Amino acid sequence: MLALWEAKKAGLLRRDHWLRNCISGVIVGVVALPLAMAFAIASGAQPEQGLYTAIVAGFVVSVFGGSRLQIAGPTGAFIVILAGITAEYGIEGLQIATLMAGIILMLLGMAKLGSIIKFIPDPVIVGFTAGIGVIIWVGQWKPFFGLPEVTGEHFHEKLWQTLQVLPELHWTTTSLAVLSLVLVIYGPRIPGLSRVPGPLTALVVATLLQVVFAPAGVATIGSAFGGIPQGLPGFQVPDITWNKVVELIGPAFTIAMLGAIESLLSAVVADGMAGTRHDSNQELVGQGLANMLTPLFGGFAATGAIARTATNIRNGGTGPLSGIVHAITLVLMLLFLAPLATNVPLAALAAILFVVAWNMSEVKHFAKMVRRAPRADVVILLVTFGLTVFADLVVAVNIGVILATLHFLRRMATSVEVRQATEEELCREIDQSGQCQLPPDVLVYNVEGPFFFGAVENFERALAGTHSDPRVLIIRLRWVPFIDITGLQTLEEVITDLQHRGVSVVLSGANARVTGKLRRAGIIDLVGEDAVYDDLGQALAVYAREAT
Repeated sequence: MLALWEAKKAGLLRRDHWLRNCISGVIVGVVALPLAMAFAIASGAQPEQGLYTAIVAGFVVSVFGGSRLQIAGPTGAFIVILAGITAEYGIEGLQIATLMAGIILMLLGMAKLGSIIKFIPDPVIVGFTAGIGVIIWVGQWKPFFGLPEVTGEHFHEKLWQTLQVLPELHWTTTSLAVLSLVLVIYGPRIPGLSRVPGPLTALVVATLLQVVFAPAGVATIGSAFGGIPQGLPGFQVPDITWNKVVELIGPAFTIAMLGAIESLLSAVVADGMAGTRHDSNQELVGQGLANMLTPLFGGFAATGAIARTATNIRNGGTGPLSGIVHAITLVLMLLFLAPLATNVPLAALAAILFVVAWNMSEVKHFAKMVRRAPRADVVILLVTFGLTVFADLVVAVNIGVILATLHFLRRMATSVEVRQATEEELCREIDQSGQCQLPPDVLVYNVEGPFFFGAVENFERALAGTHSDPRVLIIRLRWVPFIDITGLQTLEEVITDLQHRGVSVVLSGANARVTGKLRRAGIIDLVGEDAVYDDLGQALAVYAREAT
């Protein structure tokens, strides 16, 4: 359901909700201002493009998303991916990839695949977000310390070169950055500034110091980018060609997958804080529409921003109106305050990103997981983290998910039990037929758990443990919730082998779903209709009579 329509049905658009949502929207807009510019610069874009992204995506997601409290815009999680795309394909390539990612997100939402994202394991999510945090932190050393440019394709190469030029730091830039970092962290603790966001305090103080003292050698938005244009962006369609679409399909899927994960995580956080429930499929549709529109107005990839969404809730936001006001606030700042951005030091924005990187890394949660999680989960966490930092985010997520899936399958396979049933276990069921013993030369095997490709080895090993062939082997499928093609093929092979050895095979207790698959696979025809029973007691009674 559309967030705006849900809010209307819940009465959250009534006049008595306007004031609190407007106040919250203005506060979130002020918080988003420095973050949007910082994320844009770190992604290889112009600072104003971060504002365009926050305005368009913030408005669209608030209206068409599936969470009535979600605040969307550029985020730190995208920095590593977007910077790589911009470096290789240019800003227009990034915008085309964003538009394609928007289409993918819309298709995922329309196909009702929103819930699938929830199945990505926590060690994978924590591993790659912590890795992104480390990359952002190291990547901001240059503007934070005023270092010269470094080259290098891989993280370890850039890190080594950065460490080599670290003694060349610019002391004035570093001092301004350290002051900004302190203000970001401790600004709200200063008397009278408790309601002012730390990033805004740092941005204003650092800019005033730059204006008043004009220290030499300090890079600013004006010196690096020529300032921020005053006014709204125009509508412009990127130059899309078939070759570019083919080249950018990989980056587009990367943006879409990370955007889906980030936005749905943010929606879950919002639900936990506000006691709401989001529509994951509609959220993907809203995020998709936002990413389709932002490139047409000069922006780039956007997703749900956890920190800004949490700020919205903490300051009284109850519905989409706060997200709409947040976008309007940024529009007003862009129209009337753009010339002042010329003197914003890049060191102040780097300090803000230092804190963003720390929050993304979730150091305490990461360390707790390393100490307390099962060994396999720790391995998945560390492998995902290491690959994110030293290889590639896409590779890291793919390998992390594959490892987690294989680990899950191994655990599922070991949980499937195939064993011979004893007379004591079956006594109650046998007693229903007037006896308390198995008929001669009849064995009963219980299969407990999903009969899938990972469990066939257990099945084969259990049956191979039969020391002598019985006259009749009853395979109980009562506790088998499903069976896959590998299980069906293995069952067919085992039945055929037993029949060649003169053993009659009986199937008992399969549910309707499993029975349907057995019939389509031809296994019921193989054993015969008269060898399939709904209840074990019926089968035992038949073979008990035959024995007498």
